[in-house]
Amino acid sequence: MTATSCAAAAPLGMPPKTRQTLVDRLDQRIFNALWSSSLVYNTCWEDPDVDRRALAIGPDDHVLVITSAGCNALDYLLDGPARVHAIDANPRQNALLELKAAGIRSLSHADFFAMFGRGLHPNFRELYRAHLRPQLSPFARRFWDRRTAWFEGRRGSFYFNGLAGTVARAFHAYLRLRPKLRAHVHALFDAPDLETQRTIYDQQIAPVLWGPALRWTLSRQFTMSMLGVPHPQTREVEAQHAGGVSGFIRESLEYVLRELPLKDNYFYGVYLRGHYTPECCPGYLRPESFARLQGGLIDRLEIHTGTVTGFLQETARPISRFVLLDHMDWMSSYHPDALCEEWEAILARATPGARAILRSAHARPAYLDWVPVGPDRQPLRSRLTFHEEMARELTRQDRVHTYAGFHIIDLPR
Repeated sequence: MTATSCAAAAPLGMPPKTRQTLVDRLDQRIFNALWSSSLVYNTCWEDPDVDRRALAIGPDDHVLVITSAGCNALDYLLDGPARVHAIDANPRQNALLELKAAGIRSLSHADFFAMFGRGLHPNFRELYRAHLRPQLSPFARRFWDRRTAWFEGRRGSFYFNGLAGTVARAFHAYLRLRPKLRAHVHALFDAPDLETQRTIYDQQIAPVLWGPALRWTLSRQFTMSMLGVPHPQTREVEAQHAGGVSGFIRESLEYVLRELPLKDNYFYGVYLRGHYTPECCPGYLRPESFARLQGGLIDRLEIHTGTVTGFLQETARPISRFVLLDHMDWMSSYHPDALCEEWEAILARATPGARAILRSAHARPAYLDWVPVGPDRQPLRSRLTFHEEMARELTRQDRVHTYAGFHIIDLPR
């Protein structure tokens, strides 16, 4: 089905493409410029423990996941699916996953953890030339040939590079200027129990952290673009949260800092410390998991550069698990025809009983109510089965907690 026919057959509720203001166009150009030339994410910001419980991945599953930084694609492999297809339109994100896969295949765990756990390796250039580079695609070779310094400590850890890493480095600089706050933040992450954690946050951190400067910084679209958040998602947050973007971020962070133990929260820990620790790191970095990946699971990974729609239209393999992240938010604003086409491709390629998870800046993304699918052109929501109670329970356990909406969906049989 073509995008044109999708739009023509859409129900009356389908919105027109969002009309861009001058500011919107400028924000979009900045985001596009950053996205088209940069590694945006150097680590994943979706909790794979939540994902794996929602997906219940089995040995026969073919999993489609948007690559991001590749951490979660590797984590899903630990459940032993038949195949994990990592797809990203940004080839730099795939270049990062290629580097990780090459390291798993050819390095010791000690060397691999130095690279992606500590974010530094004193002999990275030699390891790269001798063991990693020969395994990479031409694009990935060109990308990493120019960035070996990212692992050599000239600008700190690897996790202080790329767009999100630059924001993390700026926060580190801010904490260096406020040594008392810095000490309290580190104490928060070392708290022995949740009650101590709450007390430190409420008494020592919250009163001084959320000042006008931080609120202003978080409210800038440029900051959000550096974190990989395009302005349509920013507008979604502003529309549903009285405190705007900074208020939403504060509310989300306070839930994590007050309600969830931080000892195993490697998502925020890596940007606080600039590195992971052996006790607090993604699953793929643990010795036993690394051994399983190196022992053969890594060979079940396939990496594809392109769109989700393009991959689904080109592959003959049915997909039983879809990890769609939040990319449909911006598609619904500026490329509704392409979003319709993508859902048609998902439904056409899904196996009977397939399941998808997606995240959104909105608790109930409107596109689920207007995307038309099937020969009768019914709204998408009417064709899907939502596990809302499971999604609410898993959201409460989500160690990242930066999305207003998390949806677990069974696709029609």
